[in-house]
Amino acid sequence: MINVIVAGAAGRMGCRLVALIRDSTFLTLSGAIEGKGHRALGKDAGETAGCGHAGVPITDDFTALLDRGEVVIDFSNPEATLLHLRATAKHRRAMVIGTTGFSAPHLAELQFLASQSPIVLSPNMSVGVNLIYKVIGEMAKTLGDEYDIEVIEAHHRLKKDAPSGTALKIAEVLAKAVGRDLNQVGVYSRKGLVGERKKGEIGIQTIRAGDIVGDHTILFGGMGERIEVTHRASNRDTFAGGALRAAQWVVRQPPGLYDMMDVLGLR
Repeated sequence: MINVIVAGAAGRMGCRLVALIRDSTFLTLSGAIEGKGHRALGKDAGETAGCGHAGVPITDDFTALLDRGEVVIDFSNPEATLLHLRATAKHRRAMVIGTTGFSAPHLAELQFLASQSPIVLSPNMSVGVNLIYKVIGEMAKTLGDEYDIEVIEAHHRLKKDAPSGTALKIAEVLAKAVGRDLNQVGVYSRKGLVGERKKGEIGIQTIRAGDIVGDHTILFGGMGERIEVTHRASNRDTFAGGALRAAQWVVRQPPGLYDMMDVLGLR
């Protein structure tokens, strides 16, 4: 059994991770973390997740738990994740990170810390989404410059970052496939008299509404036809399940920065 620590254990994703770990035959819950002052501190992680008593209290003392765990799964926020990662790297533990919204300096530090510990970083842990990353690059190459590319993402009203990390990753994959710099061709909003669509643009559009778990559509628009590739998540278990798969994989790896393409053997 692999001992897992869940960071953000009382959040929407954290609760599903706790519940699925409790059902796993390969993983066991060894620790649960939340931020200082969180209302769930001291409560049982399993009861908080709605899956019964787990015998693991939620605490804010991350360092004290590291001797109990082999891998940390973190879906919290960039600042908290980096704080956890610094301690994890110091103790040479593995980490799976599903947090999004990292700045360029955050990512630079994360890359440095990956020289000390094995880390899986992915904006989307879904097996289906990561297969889409593989497929859409080939589609973009084949369709060529005569097809316009748009990425549309939709999430629940409580999501804080926009566009989603998955949408940005999709746009990066597409831009690389067709030899473009996303910083130069990415268009994130259109309003007013903007003129004709510029050749080579990659549009990334955001929707926030209700309780949408996560929808992503890649649209290739040509003259006389369009092709759409859509992934819709109906619940968070698809992301949690992928994260658990990554946790089982990363504990066997040397220090380095990996993603779900590595985990799934899609390179």
